[in-house]
Amino acid sequence: MMRTISLVILLIFFTASGLLSQGLATTPVAYPTNFTVAKDGSGNFKTIQEAINAVRDLSQQRVTIFIKDGLYQEKIVVPSWKINITLVGESQAGTILSNNDYSGKPFPNGVDAMGKDKFNTFNSYTLLVQGNDFSAENLTIQNTSGPVGQAVALHIEADRVLIKNCRLLGYQDTLYVAKDGCRQLFDQCFIEGTTDFIFGDATVVFRQCIIRSLKNSYITAASTKRGQQYGFVFFDCDLIADSSVNKVFLGRPWRPYAQTVFIHTKMGKHILPAGWDNWRNAENEKTAFYAEYKSMGDGGNVLQRVPWSKQLTRKQARHFTIEKIFATPDAWQPK
Repeated sequence: MMRTISLVILLIFFTASGLLSQGLATTPVAYPTNFTVAKDGSGNFKTIQEAINAVRDLSQQRVTIFIKDGLYQEKIVVPSWKINITLVGESQAGTILSNNDYSGKPFPNGVDAMGKDKFNTFNSYTLLVQGNDFSAENLTIQNTSGPVGQAVALHIEADRVLIKNCRLLGYQDTLYVAKDGCRQLFDQCFIEGTTDFIFGDATVVFRQCIIRSLKNSYITAASTKRGQQYGFVFFDCDLIADSSVNKVFLGRPWRPYAQTVFIHTKMGKHILPAGWDNWRNAENEKTAFYAEYKSMGDGGNVLQRVPWSKQLTRKQARHFTIEKIFATPDAWQPK
């Protein structure tokens, strides 16, 4: 009799356990898809970094972080395991992400893990993006160090990144776009700086952007890898400058196989007739690919361009579309 009761109890236990486990299996955990950041405490978080940290690791759904207007003086990192994140500012001019580190500035707390005691170009950023499928819109990212050397505002080393309707402000090395194989689109952005203020080795499209030079120097310094099909491509952009600026090159090769192409771009009179520079190395002229198609404006007169640069034919220009540039490996088509 006791044995029969024991068997019945065990049967009831296992049946209940099975039903419980089935119930758990059919009730997915809900993770937040929206956060609000506000300095006054009216949101979920007071800092942008706190909100990024709260996003589920390797999230399979997009998480939007809405940032209310304010000056957010932070050094922000989106690590590689924080993917599918969108930052949206309340207003482009009012939502400001700001920092002031620069190459050569001493670390505030001694040495880092590598034994270094000063910042360099690559860790001077205000915002570092390593997580794929990142986007940002309607905000300002700035490095306020001033003309003290390399000082990055936005540093990207992620794939499928969309930056839309944003202001990127700095001086030397404002925007670092890395790495080779990564694809990034800057759409209707305002980017300003002094020397090499758009640089790196990623495949990057700039569409309808305003590019402002603050001094006589170089706009781009691509480091495109050998064999990489595309480097920097500018579509329908507007190159402007301060009134005192009158000698600006479109680019110079940070590495020998640099690629930079301007298509349907309006160029102010600050752009030098030669257009391009070889970075004091004639060998770069054999490997770099610098080209234009239907440049406009006072600086768009291409008759005196350096002979090693190219003017694309209409047929050649057809190879430069967003669909083709971002075709591999997964035909990413940002909207």
